[in-house]
Amino acid sequence: MYVKQESDEIDQYVKHRGWNNMRSTGTGLRYMIYEHGSGEQATKGKYAFVNYKITLLDGTVCYTSEKNGPKKFLIGQDHVESGLHEGILFMKAGDKAIFILPSHLAHGLMGDNDKIPARSSVVYDIELLSLR
Repeated sequence: MYVKQESDEIDQYVKHRGWNNMRSTGTGLRYMIYEHGSGEQATKGKYAFVNYKITLLDGTVCYTSEKNGPKKFLIGQDHVESGLHEGILFMKAGDKAIFILPSHLAHGLMGDNDKIPARSSVVYDIELLSLR
């Protein structure tokens, strides 16, 4: 029941923003590439270097690369949100995208014990800078 309610909230958020070309995966991840780069396709086993802004659905900014610097992670292996691993695979280097991660693909029942509360959907505005 909670998953359905959270999915409905995300759908309302997407509709309110007018993001008509937002796609959804079987896991519940919503994604939209809004600027296309010309670099290589992201694949598991590569390091992704990203700029990001992470917000809650209410607009609260949690983390940004502007403040914390770009993030580097090994696709498919490092300890980052599972929704981030899933979403990055839709991107090419140079792409910019919006990901909306339902709580089960983000920080789940516990939150991150810092800025992301328990059971929170998170919105990533992300740019894939490069792959190595």
